[in-house]
Amino acid sequence: MKKRTKTVIKEAMKRTKHKNINGWLIIDKPKDMGSTDVVNLTRRLLDANKNGHCGTLDPFATGVLPIAFGEATKLIPFVINGAKEYEFVLKFGFDTSTDDIEGEPVHTNGLIPELKQILDILPSFVGQIEQTPPLYSAIKINGQRAYKLARQGQNIEIPARKVTIYDLQFIEALSQNRFRFRVCCSKGTYVRTLGKDIALKLNTFGHLTELRRTKCSNFLLQDTILLENLKKMVYEGDEQDFLLPIETALRDIAVLAVSAEDAVKLRHGQKLSASFYQMLDHQGETFAAFDQNCLTALVRIENKAIVPIRVFNI
Repeated sequence: MKKRTKTVIKEAMKRTKHKNINGWLIIDKPKDMGSTDVVNLTRRLLDANKNGHCGTLDPFATGVLPIAFGEATKLIPFVINGAKEYEFVLKFGFDTSTDDIEGEPVHTNGLIPELKQILDILPSFVGQIEQTPPLYSAIKINGQRAYKLARQGQNIEIPARKVTIYDLQFIEALSQNRFRFRVCCSKGTYVRTLGKDIALKLNTFGHLTELRRTKCSNFLLQDTILLENLKKMVYEGDEQDFLLPIETALRDIAVLAVSAEDAVKLRHGQKLSASFYQMLDHQGETFAAFDQNCLTALVRIENKAIVPIRVFNI
């Protein structure tokens, strides 16, 4: 009986019609809220069929969280692969089980480095570096999330991996033991681990007390909206005023104008002649194909052909 009830509920949910919304909503994620919670809340607020986020932010972190709706979800991998920028506050003297303020203290020596010592070691973290993700992370170990295994008290080993730090700058000293930094890094970088490793390099311990993402691929803080403001706009019927077009995520991609007839071909997965569009000299390059002002597809030039790699049905 229970099984039949669940089936009826699922079927009813499938029949429920929601809005076909396409575009980006860039949320300034508040503290103490999970990224998935933001996705679920915005989907309900906009009564949307489909959405998803780009790049998880820890609950204690704030800042740029791009939410893709509808056809924009096809670009989530593209955005996730882009560079990220963060500001973080590192407190020296002791570390925690989670490498941030949410964990329990683990090691302490009370040693606070001098500013000159900090500035001297920062360049050693720029470039390709190796870091071990924290135990309390979403990394999968034998099919299970590391943080779930850690909460169960299991001893787990997470392999180190290479990430790239494009820039790392000291911003200001907030107190004797708290310092603010800015980092620009590749996907997969754990800023909590970066803070911990900076402290270890200075022969002490440390953990993050603040973490704010200021850039995610092409999306910046000035693109964001607060959840409270979004709720107000939904109430007033203006919720789509903050939706950015799908192509906003492709600001750095060159545009290729195609005919209406060829746009239909691309949407059906068919290749076009690179010679006809004078694109033979662009082997291996990616373009955003537009029919008039409408995004048709992401394409790549391969073997004298224009090949669709993502198509958009708008």
